[in-house]
Amino acid sequence: MSKVSKGRKIRLAKACDQNRRVPQWVMVRTKRGVVNHPRRRNWRKSTLKV
Repeated sequence: MSKVSKGRKIRLAKACDQNRRVPQWVMVRTKRGVVNHPRRRNWRKSTLKV
């Protein structure tokens, strides 16, 4: 990562932060209507255009 520019690192960190599950309070509020995250990403299956 020493050869990666700072802007690219910031974008990778943002993508890492977005790749989380739906919070528990959202599941409770929607009575489990929202269970899975539509933008969830696996690091092996898909590539990032960063």
